[in-house]
Amino acid sequence: MNIVVNGRNVDVTPALRKYAEEKIGKFERYLSNITEAVVTLSIQKYMHKAEVLIKANGILLQAEGVTEELYSSIDEVSDKLDKQVKKLKEKLKDRRRAENVGRVEASSAAAAVQAATPPETGVIIERRQFATKPMAPDEAALELDGAERSFFVFTNSESGDVNVIYKRGDGNFGLIEPVHK
Repeated sequence: MNIVVNGRNVDVTPALRKYAEEKIGKFERYLSNITEAVVTLSIQKYMHKAEVLIKANGILLQAEGVTEELYSSIDEVSDKLDKQVKKLKEKLKDRRRAENVGRVEASSAAAAVQAATPPETGVIIERRQFATKPMAPDEAALELDGAERSFFVFTNSESGDVNVIYKRGDGNFGLIEPVHK
Protein backbone atom coordinates (compact mmCIF):
# COMPACT_ATOMS: atom_id res chain seq x y z
CA MET A 1 0.00 0.00 0.00
CA ASN A 2 1.23 3.45 -0.90
CA ILE A 3 0.57 6.01 1.85
CA VAL A 4 1.02 9.66 0.86
CA VAL A 5 1.08 12.22 3.67
CA ASN A 6 0.61 15.85 2.58
CA GLY A 7 0.53 19.03 4.61
CA ARG A 8 -1.35 22.27 3.97
CA ASN A 9 -0.13 25.22 6.03
CA VAL A 10 1.84 22.76 8.16
CA ASP A 11 5.27 21.15 8.01
CA VAL A 12 4.88 17.38 8.23
CA THR A 13 7.52 16.21 10.69
CA PRO A 14 8.92 12.67 10.47
CA ALA A 15 7.17 11.79 13.75
CA LEU A 16 3.82 13.08 12.45
CA ARG A 17 4.31 11.22 9.15
CA LYS A 18 5.17 7.99 10.98
CA TYR A 19 2.13 8.31 13.27
CA ALA A 20 -0.23 8.87 10.32
CA GLU A 21 1.30 5.96 8.37
CA GLU A 22 0.91 3.61 11.37
CA LYS A 23 -2.73 4.60 11.97
CA ILE A 24 -3.74 4.32 8.30
CA GLY A 25 -1.51 1.30 7.61
CA LYS A 26 -3.61 -0.88 9.93
CA PHE A 27 -6.46 -0.86 7.39
CA GLU A 28 -4.38 -3.02 5.08
CA ARG A 29 -5.24 -5.95 7.38
CA TYR A 30 -8.97 -5.40 6.90
CA LEU A 31 -9.21 -4.46 3.22
CA SER A 32 -7.44 -6.36 0.49
CA ASN A 33 -5.82 -4.63 -2.46
CA ILE A 34 -5.53 -1.13 -1.03
CA THR A 35 -3.73 0.71 -3.79
CA GLU A 36 -3.31 4.11 -2.21
CA ALA A 37 -4.08 6.09 0.91
CA VAL A 38 -3.77 9.88 0.82
CA VAL A 39 -3.53 11.68 4.16
CA THR A 40 -3.84 15.47 4.09
CA LEU A 41 -3.05 17.41 7.26
CA SER A 42 -3.94 21.06 7.53
CA ILE A 43 -4.11 23.85 10.09
CA GLN A 44 -6.48 26.81 9.87
CA LYS A 45 -6.39 29.04 12.92
CA TYR A 46 -7.24 26.69 15.80
CA MET A 47 -8.67 23.89 13.67
CA HIS A 48 -6.32 21.00 13.00
CA LYS A 49 -7.77 18.80 10.27
CA ALA A 50 -6.79 15.34 9.03
CA GLU A 51 -8.40 14.09 5.81
CA VAL A 52 -7.90 10.55 4.48
CA LEU A 53 -8.88 9.00 1.15
CA ILE A 54 -8.36 5.24 0.76
CA LYS A 55 -8.66 3.53 -2.64
CA ALA A 56 -9.22 -0.25 -2.60
CA ASN A 57 -10.86 -2.60 -5.12
CA GLY A 58 -12.68 0.26 -6.85
CA ILE A 59 -14.01 1.43 -3.49
CA LEU A 60 -13.28 4.86 -2.09
CA LEU A 61 -13.36 5.44 1.66
CA GLN A 62 -13.09 9.02 2.83
CA ALA A 63 -13.16 10.63 6.26
CA GLU A 64 -11.99 13.74 8.03
CA GLY A 65 -11.35 14.64 11.61
CA VAL A 66 -11.12 18.15 13.06
CA THR A 67 -9.82 18.77 16.58
CA GLU A 68 -7.47 21.18 18.34
CA GLU A 69 -4.43 18.95 17.81
CA LEU A 70 -3.14 17.04 14.74
CA TYR A 71 -2.49 13.74 16.52
CA SER A 72 -6.02 13.60 17.90
CA SER A 73 -7.38 14.55 14.45
CA ILE A 74 -5.55 11.55 13.00
CA ASP A 75 -7.03 9.36 15.76
CA GLU A 76 -10.52 10.69 15.03
CA VAL A 77 -10.25 10.09 11.28
CA SER A 78 -8.88 6.59 11.96
CA ASP A 79 -11.91 5.81 14.16
CA LYS A 80 -14.30 7.07 11.46
CA LEU A 81 -12.58 4.95 8.81
CA ASP A 82 -12.71 1.96 11.14
CA LYS A 83 -16.50 2.31 11.33
CA GLN A 84 -16.74 2.61 7.54
CA VAL A 85 -14.61 -0.51 7.03
CA LYS A 86 -16.74 -2.52 9.48
CA LYS A 87 -19.91 -1.38 7.72
CA LEU A 88 -18.45 -2.29 4.33
CA LYS A 89 -17.35 -5.73 5.55
CA GLU A 90 -20.85 -6.43 6.94
CA LYS A 91 -22.41 -5.30 3.66
CA LEU A 92 -20.15 -7.63 1.67
CA LYS A 93 -20.83 -10.50 4.09
CA ASP A 94 -24.60 -9.99 3.81
CA ARG A 95 -24.34 -9.82 0.03
CA ARG A 96 -22.42 -13.11 -0.07
CA ARG A 97 -25.01 -14.76 2.18
CA ALA A 98 -27.84 -13.52 -0.05
CA GLU A 99 -26.06 -14.82 -3.16
CA ASN A 100 -25.54 -18.22 -1.55
CA VAL A 101 -29.20 -18.44 -0.49
CA GLY A 102 -30.25 -17.40 -4.00
CA ARG A 103 -28.02 -20.07 -5.54
CA VAL A 104 -29.48 -22.77 -3.29
CA GLU A 105 -33.05 -21.69 -4.10
CA ALA A 106 -32.28 -21.41 -7.81
CA SER A 107 -30.56 -24.78 -7.93
CA SER A 108 -33.45 -26.51 -6.10
CA ALA A 109 -35.97 -24.81 -8.40
CA ALA A 110 -33.91 -25.76 -11.45
CA ALA A 111 -33.70 -29.36 -10.21
CA ALA A 112 -37.49 -29.47 -9.80
CA VAL A 113 -38.03 -28.08 -13.31
CA GLN A 114 -35.44 -30.46 -14.74
CA ALA A 115 -37.09 -33.47 -13.08
CA ALA A 116 -40.52 -32.46 -14.40
CA THR A 117 -39.46 -31.95 -18.03
CA PRO A 118 -37.48 -34.12 -20.39
CA PRO A 119 -33.86 -32.95 -20.80
CA GLU A 120 -33.38 -30.55 -23.70
CA THR A 121 -30.08 -28.87 -24.37
CA GLY A 122 -29.47 -25.56 -26.03
CA VAL A 123 -32.96 -24.21 -25.36
CA ILE A 124 -33.49 -20.65 -24.13
CA ILE A 125 -35.45 -20.98 -20.91
CA GLU A 126 -35.32 -17.38 -19.75
CA ARG A 127 -35.12 -14.07 -21.54
CA ARG A 128 -34.38 -10.68 -19.96
CA GLN A 129 -34.21 -7.22 -21.44
CA PHE A 130 -31.92 -4.45 -20.17
CA ALA A 131 -32.08 -0.75 -20.91
CA THR A 132 -28.48 0.25 -21.59
CA LYS A 133 -27.14 3.67 -20.66
CA PRO A 134 -24.09 5.23 -22.32
CA MET A 135 -21.24 5.38 -19.80
CA ALA A 136 -17.53 4.73 -19.41
CA PRO A 137 -16.40 1.28 -18.18
CA ASP A 138 -15.21 2.83 -14.89
CA GLU A 139 -18.69 4.24 -14.26
CA ALA A 140 -20.21 0.86 -15.05
CA ALA A 141 -17.86 -0.78 -12.53
CA LEU A 142 -19.07 1.65 -9.85
CA GLU A 143 -22.69 0.96 -10.82
CA LEU A 144 -22.11 -2.80 -10.61
CA ASP A 145 -20.26 -2.54 -7.30
CA GLY A 146 -23.36 -1.13 -5.62
CA ALA A 147 -25.73 -3.65 -7.23
CA GLU A 148 -26.81 -7.12 -6.17
CA ARG A 149 -26.15 -8.56 -9.64
CA SER A 150 -22.97 -10.20 -10.85
CA PHE A 151 -22.95 -8.43 -14.24
CA PHE A 152 -24.03 -5.13 -15.80
CA VAL A 153 -24.92 -4.40 -19.44
CA PHE A 154 -24.16 -0.90 -20.71
CA THR A 155 -23.38 1.08 -23.84
CA ASN A 156 -19.73 2.11 -23.92
CA SER A 157 -19.71 5.90 -24.35
CA GLU A 158 -16.27 5.76 -26.00
CA SER A 159 -16.99 3.12 -28.67
CA GLY A 160 -20.81 3.13 -28.82
CA ASP A 161 -20.88 -0.69 -28.53
CA VAL A 162 -22.83 -2.72 -26.01
CA ASN A 163 -20.45 -4.05 -23.32
CA VAL A 164 -20.87 -6.33 -20.32
CA ILE A 165 -18.93 -5.84 -17.09
CA TYR A 166 -18.94 -8.66 -14.56
CA LYS A 167 -17.63 -9.45 -11.09
CA ARG A 168 -14.81 -11.96 -10.97
CA GLY A 169 -14.23 -14.41 -8.14
CA ASP A 170 -11.09 -12.53 -7.04
CA GLY A 171 -13.05 -9.32 -6.36
CA ASN A 172 -11.98 -7.56 -9.57
CA PHE A 173 -14.06 -6.86 -12.66
CA GLY A 174 -14.03 -8.31 -16.17
CA LEU A 175 -15.14 -6.46 -19.32
CA ILE A 176 -16.64 -8.10 -22.42
CA GLU A 177 -16.31 -5.98 -25.57
CA PRO A 178 -17.38 -6.97 -29.09
CA VAL A 179 -14.71 -7.19 -31.79
CA HIS A 180 -15.70 -5.96 -35.25
CA LYS A 181 -14.04 -7.77 -38.14
